[in-house]
Amino acid sequence: MADNNGTYLIRGAAVLGAGAEDLLIRDGVIGARGTDLHADGATVIEAAGLVALPGMVDVHTHLREPGREDAETVETGTRAAALGGYTAVHAMANSTPVADTAGVVEQVYSLGRAAGWVDVRPVGAVTVGLAGEQLAELGAMADSRARVRMFSDDGICVHDPVLMRRALEYVKAFDGVVAQHAQEPRLTAGAQMNEGEVSAVLGLTGWPAVAEESIIARDVLLAQHVNSRLHVCHVSTAGSVEIIRWAKERGINVTAEVTPHHLLLTDDLVRSYNPVYKVNPPLRTDADVQALRAGLADGTIDVVGTDHAPHPSEHKECEWAQAAMGMTGLETALSVVQHTMIETGLMTWADFARVTSTAAARIGRLSDQGRPLEAGEPANLILVDPAARWTVDPARMATMGRNSPFAGLELPGKVVATFYKGHPTVLDGELNTPYREPAASSAVVS
Repeated sequence: MADNNGTYLIRGAAVLGAGAEDLLIRDGVIGARGTDLHADGATVIEAAGLVALPGMVDVHTHLREPGREDAETVETGTRAAALGGYTAVHAMANSTPVADTAGVVEQVYSLGRAAGWVDVRPVGAVTVGLAGEQLAELGAMADSRARVRMFSDDGICVHDPVLMRRALEYVKAFDGVVAQHAQEPRLTAGAQMNEGEVSAVLGLTGWPAVAEESIIARDVLLAQHVNSRLHVCHVSTAGSVEIIRWAKERGINVTAEVTPHHLLLTDDLVRSYNPVYKVNPPLRTDADVQALRAGLADGTIDVVGTDHAPHPSEHKECEWAQAAMGMTGLETALSVVQHTMIETGLMTWADFARVTSTAAARIGRLSDQGRPLEAGEPANLILVDPAARWTVDPARMATMGRNSPFAGLELPGKVVATFYKGHPTVLDGELNTPYREPAASSAVVS
């Protein structure tokens, strides 16, 4: 299906899972929504049985570039994102060099624009070199072409409470948010997996839930004290859910994310000693999984963030203790959320749009993402076949990483089309062509 004049007529899609309607896309926006729409010269997409949703927004992606192009590049990572239904991703700062200056975040931003598959929004480091000793150039990154609004040392906790307080105070000046990797380092030294029954049986150093929960408790109080925005990355324990719920009940400005793998997988899988299941934070217990699902369903947890973390094969195909932590997730997130939240009756497709798009765009301050599928809105949207079933094969994925914990699993739901700025980056479930800025607007910063 070719891109002709940039006009598309989507016929009979269930918008947000509700009644069938037509969507007309023209000049990068939704031109009309209704029934029996017509447009001369439009490319028609028959969408009966498909669900139309806002393009997904990932608040937590590792694209590895610059510096670790052996693991992933902006090009390969954003191809994977488009296939997974994303129209925007936030690229984490732990690249080489670290994204702790305006120059590095602008480099990542430019690479994203050149790739053209999704909107790439760099996340700036909180501290110089992720060392936790002094604040990075937060203001300069915020004022750069990349317009950074999210800052994180993800992979490393900002463990110094004074430094964390200063970061929270600083980002208020430009409505930024600090995204914290909640992990007390002194409680997790040498940790290999979740602390519990399985770690005791396997003889692996345990990673206690309190290491995460104690930092979240501290940081929500700091956020309340300075009246700033705090985002908690990859929440993984039932106790963390309760602390965030407590904070929200008191009006503290905190948001939180959960990964797809923490919604489905448990630490019992570590019995296999397969390093594909080694991740930070670690896989927890079934009780934690159920608490995370409940927290996502009731709004305590705001969004699903993939924590997409590709690694070269040699960093995973080794003994457990030496293996890198992390899992891929961009191309499987939609299916895992459908499996764990929609097929269990915990959420609807409208809820799905909230936790994968609308809330994520709001946290990242992306004004043209996560928008309603209405006339006049930017045409960042996806079409999903909820009845499709597919078996995860990492070798067939667009990401360079083969470290998917879902390999061999049959999952529901498949992205049929992804429209980014009105352009189909994915059609018929396959990559189409990237979006290119019109010549007249090539110098405009989006």
